[in-house]
Amino acid sequence: MMEETKHIKISEFNYPLPDERIAKFPLPVRDQSKLLVYKHGEISETIFTSLPELIPAGSLMIFNNTKVIQARLHFRKETGALIEVFCLEPIAPNDYVLSFQQTEKCSWLCMVGNLKKWKEGDLCREITVKGVQIILKAIRGECRGTSHWIDFTWNNKEVTFSEILEVVGELPIPPYLNRETQESDKETYQTVYSKIDGSVAAPTAGLHFTERVMQDMENHGVELEELTLHVGAGTFRPVKSEEIADHEMHTEFISVNRKTIERLIAYQGRAVAVGTTSVRTLESLYQMGVTLSQNPNAGEEELHVKQWQPYKHLSELTAVEALQQIIAYMDRHNINTLHSSTQIIIAPGYEYRIVKAMVTNFHQPQSTLLLLVSAFVQGNWKKIYDYALSHDFRFLSYGDSSLLIP
Repeated sequence: MMEETKHIKISEFNYPLPDERIAKFPLPVRDQSKLLVYKHGEISETIFTSLPELIPAGSLMIFNNTKVIQARLHFRKETGALIEVFCLEPIAPNDYVLSFQQTEKCSWLCMVGNLKKWKEGDLCREITVKGVQIILKAIRGECRGTSHWIDFTWNNKEVTFSEILEVVGELPIPPYLNRETQESDKETYQTVYSKIDGSVAAPTAGLHFTERVMQDMENHGVELEELTLHVGAGTFRPVKSEEIADHEMHTEFISVNRKTIERLIAYQGRAVAVGTTSVRTLESLYQMGVTLSQNPNAGEEELHVKQWQPYKHLSELTAVEALQQIIAYMDRHNINTLHSSTQIIIAPGYEYRIVKAMVTNFHQPQSTLLLLVSAFVQGNWKKIYDYALSHDFRFLSYGDSSLLIP
């Protein structure tokens, strides 16, 4: 099965997406967006506020509570050249929370815009944080693929890196919106339940939820739980290779607390996932459980889910058994939160283990997210997208959404 999946041609996942169908801004009221319902092969449409009536009572719905950081920093060289430094993930310290708490210095893996104009020297910028003027420096280190190691330093022990980003960082809205970030994006490009800083892109299926829809979910007997996957810039990276075998998936960092895993077990390892990031996290948990069943002494690095791991050895483990392995691991290490990472690629040929329904937006042509959707709806993605295109649905991050029940 793995070889078949690897030889999938990405050109088979193309569709015409006119620019006017890409939503450049969200609707004034989030939950008034359109909702396409795909249930057992049948398609209908409604308004997002109807979602609670469509999820069976007694379901467990899982959200990604990551928060988008103001990850873009701009520096001007003495020559006048504008250099953009886009923070992707922390290196020293390599923990998001610790990095945001750092004072005086920290290091991040960054993408650099206008790199050819930054041949030597440090970038400097005078900024005011908490009423105090400080000098922020960016020092270029080694190249790592398409990114660079960047050391940030600043001359104040009272100021954290988080506060610097809050003052001078810019929110990184998706490149396909073809516009500058606006002040309104600071609110509209965050989910109402975002909590944990670390993403450079929003888990966009969650952008449709309002407090009233969340409350309505609970009133309809749906339990809500959270996990965290920090969305990387790689989520926007198109598949450039002809076959997906040659596409390297980006690594994303996840953390899931014990209560969420226990609730999943109580719900027989079945969940409704909000967004592809929640899908990737939940399905990665299953793979981590499989790893632990084979090697109970596996460390944090060995729990990392590799791109093709799910296709190599199809496990007989049930979802509940896999999740119980994780609880046992947490018991052995006396931890309440599982921190790990995933590079999982979900494509046709993948067997879903935990996710039984998903809420998701309409994704870019020839993207790994479209492969994930296709795997979920048994290849029926074209029927869904044809309907959306012919019924005035809005596409991509600020667009409308779908509820998929295969």
